[in-house]
Amino acid sequence: MRRPPIRSVCWLAALLCAAPLAKAAPVVDALQRPALGVKAPQRAVLLSLAQAGSRLVAVGERGIVALSDDQGASWRQAPCPVSVTLTMVRFVNERQGVAVGHGGSVLTSADGGASWTLRLDGRRIATLLQAAAQTPQARQEAERWVADGPDKPVLDLVAWDERRLLVVGAYGLALYSSDGGASWSSWVDRLPNPKGLHWYVARRQGERLLLAGEQGLIARSDDGGQTFHSVPTPYAGSWFTGELLGDGQMLLAGLRGNVWRNTPAGQGGGGSWSPLRSPVPASITASAIAPDGSLLLASQAGVLLKLQGDSLLPLQRDPLPMPAGLLPGPDGRVLTVGLAGVVPLPQSMKPEIKSER
Repeated sequence: MRRPPIRSVCWLAALLCAAPLAKAAPVVDALQRPALGVKAPQRAVLLSLAQAGSRLVAVGERGIVALSDDQGASWRQAPCPVSVTLTMVRFVNERQGVAVGHGGSVLTSADGGASWTLRLDGRRIATLLQAAAQTPQARQEAERWVADGPDKPVLDLVAWDERRLLVVGAYGLALYSSDGGASWSSWVDRLPNPKGLHWYVARRQGERLLLAGEQGLIARSDDGGQTFHSVPTPYAGSWFTGELLGDGQMLLAGLRGNVWRNTPAGQGGGGSWSPLRSPVPASITASAIAPDGSLLLASQAGVLLKLQGDSLLPLQRDPLPMPAGLLPGPDGRVLTVGLAGVVPLPQSMKPEIKSER
């Protein structure tokens, strides 16, 4: 039986469908057409936010890239060679960054987000997967990419540095580059994902890698991606975000406020899972580790949460407009992006983000 398209199962699509967008052009056209200029890019639907040195870089609908050099006080739009929705952006330093999105798009920047180069799209991904397929599963997924066209999104990425990149997304997509995106190899066959489920989460801490996705799918590597092993899941729903914590711990969160923490059981052990009760039974859509080491989560209901011990505590009384990403700063400020664009956590909330005694 044919599985539903990614847009029907990914929470990002629900966010985008709620926005007042015009009818979308075909994906192929959007991959060939630069993003249109807008007057206030910070008010567009934005899905991810990253720090590039002192600069803030946000990405979102229709290829919009917004830049701020004054910590969010003012914003301007950077040119982008595509007008597909961009789902994630990360920077490894003040100049080198990567963004991914719909249509299998992968873009890189070497100037702090001021300009972008398209490195990969769905058409090239289909050709690459066909050439690399060694197993029936891999061949089936390659045929899907060819038959359906270049509409499937890349949803997350890991960047070790400006050269080593890993991107993951719909239908088990996993591609690695060792030269900054100039060439790519498939990691589909090395991942424990026989059903070709969607990957929503990719995180790195040193040589530890964590991938997670729909139907409780979890994979982990302790050697920089040379090998992966499946991690038994405590939950059969989708994971939308997660983080690698200290002492070998990891945290994953997803549908209906499900948040789980894994504590390793000695060397090489699978560890044990414990649930962290969220005060809001809404899907967890984003997470981030603050400079002080604290963990923050954002829910689809617009409530920001902070992990303290085994409790998740809300940081504000009034909900934010459906956050999709968040970025905590060294001064305690938190910026969120989502349906209403860039939204800072109210200034009065800053003291609550600091560690409590």
